[in-house]
Amino acid sequence: MRHETLISIAFAGLVAANPYLAKRAAIDDCLKSSGVPVDTQGSQEWRNDVNPFNQRLPYTPVAIAVPTNVAHVQGAVNCAAKLGIKVSPKSGGHSYASFGLGGENGHLVVELDRMYKVTVDSSTQIATVEAGARLGRVATQLYNQGRRAFSHGTCPGVGVAGHSLHGGFGFSSHTHGLAVDWIVGATVVLANGSVIETSKTQNPDLFWALRGAGSNFGIVTSFKFNTFAAPSLVTAFQVNLPWSNASATVSGWSAMQDWLAAGMPKEMNMRVLGNGFQTQLQGLYYGNSTALRTAIQPLLGKLNASLSNAQQYDWMGAFSYYTYGGQVDVTHPYNVVETFYSKSLVTKALPEKALQAVANYWIQKAKSNSRSWFIIIDLYGGKNSAITNNITDQDASYAHRGDYLFLYEFYDRVMSGSYPSNGFSFLDGWVKAFTDNLDKSQWAMYINYADPTMNRTEAQDVYYRQNLARLQRIKADVDPKELFYYPQAIQPAKKN
Repeated sequence: MRHETLISIAFAGLVAANPYLAKRAAIDDCLKSSGVPVDTQGSQEWRNDVNPFNQRLPYTPVAIAVPTNVAHVQGAVNCAAKLGIKVSPKSGGHSYASFGLGGENGHLVVELDRMYKVTVDSSTQIATVEAGARLGRVATQLYNQGRRAFSHGTCPGVGVAGHSLHGGFGFSSHTHGLAVDWIVGATVVLANGSVIETSKTQNPDLFWALRGAGSNFGIVTSFKFNTFAAPSLVTAFQVNLPWSNASATVSGWSAMQDWLAAGMPKEMNMRVLGNGFQTQLQGLYYGNSTALRTAIQPLLGKLNASLSNAQQYDWMGAFSYYTYGGQVDVTHPYNVVETFYSKSLVTKALPEKALQAVANYWIQKAKSNSRSWFIIIDLYGGKNSAITNNITDQDASYAHRGDYLFLYEFYDRVMSGSYPSNGFSFLDGWVKAFTDNLDKSQWAMYINYADPTMNRTEAQDVYYRQNLARLQRIKADVDPKELFYYPQAIQPAKKN
């Protein structure tokens, strides 16, 4: 007994001397007394939940709450607020910057992926989706409950919350808009622990802010999404592009840009995928393969290319096709990881000097990089795009509408070991080839491909552009003490 007492006294002294241990003990006690489920530190569940998608950026939370209902989320938020601990909601954990783990050590992570229920109201066709559901789960359940769908991305393991709250592009977006455009309501736990409903008529300012910058204002516990009838037939396709040198790349890209701006058919959803061994158009057409061939032929003539594949599927068959053999209906646990550095851009039409600089970099620099890199150029805007024509800044805080034509993901990974310290300049230089040849009004960045090397001021500007000031005012109203914080979070406006 005396031995155990001495151990207890020694541990208590260690806690008192170590602020991290003291904070951990305090949050553990508070969560336990509040009835909030947690991962036991060092357990397999803890190791699963703390393991980052981007292995380059591991962080250690002070605790991980694993709620299964809204009351658990409230309890976790109240404990963190009481103890002065920052809170990081984590839906799918796919943040490229590990912002779901806080983007730094010492946060309370609220791991939402045990909350993944999806229910479609058969009378309104509105889907209620818990915030921990992953896209493959959502797609499967919507289809099973009346063959419904909404517009979202192709990776089944991505969480619906982060994806939708900051945009959410995929092979439905040119036809049906972004995932964020289908949100018609959200239940949110605020920094004061209250639970509120948001929509165009309920707390409309916060609803506006959530639709484009939603990680900054509270924890969304569930969404209401409008849905559309899943098409009975779509066609997946590929086109190999003859972009073997800078001249061919400039010529082809310019032709593609003109075609997109003038009005790529609304039924067409398409991207360019370039890597070390090929450059290819990939896409999904809403219709049969005969209609696809007719619709895409004017572009193929300009590109001196032809369809290499065109395969008809039903809706879920097409979703599965672009998972490249991965599991579609994914829930907990999820253990897909990579080691990489990534950047993003959103641009308007590229002038000749920008096209030339970017193409030169692609051929001269990228092609000599032996790592597993890729660039994705999403055909995003144009006359017929549902993204850029149907919604304005008055409707949602997502900032990249109007004349924006392309969304880019730049991605450089290693298949084993650590990412090299001298590797960052590769993608930094490629993005610089764009921005050095564009005015600030012609480009922005996309937070779903977050780049943590930017400082907070720069990140807020490029992610939110013209909507930042209003977002900062709303942040000051609902979370002035920045309980919901990560290194690139929106700063609250200063009160006069």
